Amino acid sequence: MRTDPNIEDFAASNNPVVRKFNEFIDAHGLRRTTERYAILSHIMNINGHFTIEELQQLIDADGFRVSRSTLYNTVELLIEAKMLRRHVFEGMQAQYERITLPHTHLICTTCGRVKEVRDPNFAAFMNARRFNAFNTDHYSLYVYGTCSSCARKSKRAKAADDKKEKRK
Repeated sequence: MRTDPNIEDFAASNNPVVRKFNEFIDAHGLRRTTERYAILSHIMNINGHFTIEELQQLIDADGFRVSRSTLYNTVELLIEAKMLRRHVFEGMQAQYERITLPHTHLICTTCGRVKEVRDPNFAAFMNARRFNAFNTDHYSLYVYGTCSSCARKSKRAKAADDKKEKRK
C-alpha cells in the first residue's frame, strides 16, 4: 500500500466535511487511517450517486490500494456519521450519495438512470408536516417511471415495428 503525503494534509485540513469526520472518529475512539481519508477524499469528488464498485475503480485508478472490507467499513462509518446515504432503488444494486439538501429521486425503470430533482414546494410541505409521536430526521422520495430518452427509443422502436407489420 502506498503512502500519499496529500492524505495527511487532507486529514488536517479545516474543511467542514473532514472536520465532521474527524469529530466522529474521535467520538467513537477510532483510528485516523490513511485509507479512511483516501476513501473520504474520493467520495468528496463524486457528484451524484455511486456504487461501491465505482468507488473502488476511482481509488484504484489513482494507484491507491484499499481492501474491499476497508472500503465497505468506511462507507458504513460515513453512513453512521450521517455524511452518506445508502439507496437501494428497486431492482438495482445499492448506491450511495453524500447527504445534501433534500431532493426527490426520479428512477427510470428502463435504463436505471437516477435523476435528482429539488422541489421547493415539496420541501416546504415536508418541513411543515408534523407526525404524531414521531420526529422527522430526513425524508426520501423515489419516483419510478420512464425517462424521456428511453421513451423516445421506445416510441421509435414501436414505429419501426409497426412499419414492419404493415409491409407483411
